[in-house]
Amino acid sequence: MTTNPSHAAAADAPIEAGGLRIRKYRPSDRAAVRWLCCQTGFLGQAIDPVFEDRELFADFLTNYYLDTEPESAFVVETIADGKVSGYLLGCRRPLRNQVHNFLQNGRLFLTLAWRYPRYSATSRRFIRWILWNGWREVPAAPRRTAHFHINLLPEARSVPGTRALIDAYLSYLRARGAKRVYGQMVSFANRRGEKMFQRYGFKLLNRAEITKYRRLHPEPVFLCTVVKDLEENERLYAVAE
Repeated sequence: MTTNPSHAAAADAPIEAGGLRIRKYRPSDRAAVRWLCCQTGFLGQAIDPVFEDRELFADFLTNYYLDTEPESAFVVETIADGKVSGYLLGCRRPLRNQVHNFLQNGRLFLTLAWRYPRYSATSRRFIRWILWNGWREVPAAPRRTAHFHINLLPEARSVPGTRALIDAYLSYLRARGAKRVYGQMVSFANRRGEKMFQRYGFKLLNRAEITKYRRLHPEPVFLCTVVKDLEENERLYAVAE
């Protein structure tokens, strides 16, 4: 991938929208990002009713992005108090991410096995789902493509703020030569349907029901893989508003 220095500098500059500030991640944000990961880990709510080990949950979902590729991470601050109220964790080096996950998963499995007897029945049920169903139910994703994860607290869930956050990341990727990007997003009932993805310039690649939520949520919950061609349009919206 080639990088345009002037475009890269512009893409990395802080952005303000709707009372929020979007900026690049700093090491001092680490604790806030890990806390936020757990606080939004269950369909936007705290992960605790599903899995009690916040440390391990945050390790699994954030270690690569914060330790190996922190330059691709963004945070959302509320301007009024400077609180980190959201983040986007990105990856533009998919091979490095795959190697990291392979090595990390072995270490986390050993930790999980050691702690398993002390977990509650609910946490043990979650672990069994990961081991026996998770790898089958998570839909396939492009292997050599940049990707991202977003989590936002309620005060940061605004259309202008979310748009500015994703646009900042897409501009960051395009300035560094990325051609495509994908995300995996939760969808249920009328939330985040195919038309919404199309409006944002993403194509729905596939989706699969995530059965771990059946006992905890009244509606089927799906995980969707969506892909965007950055050579066609590097901004979030694909059609005129």
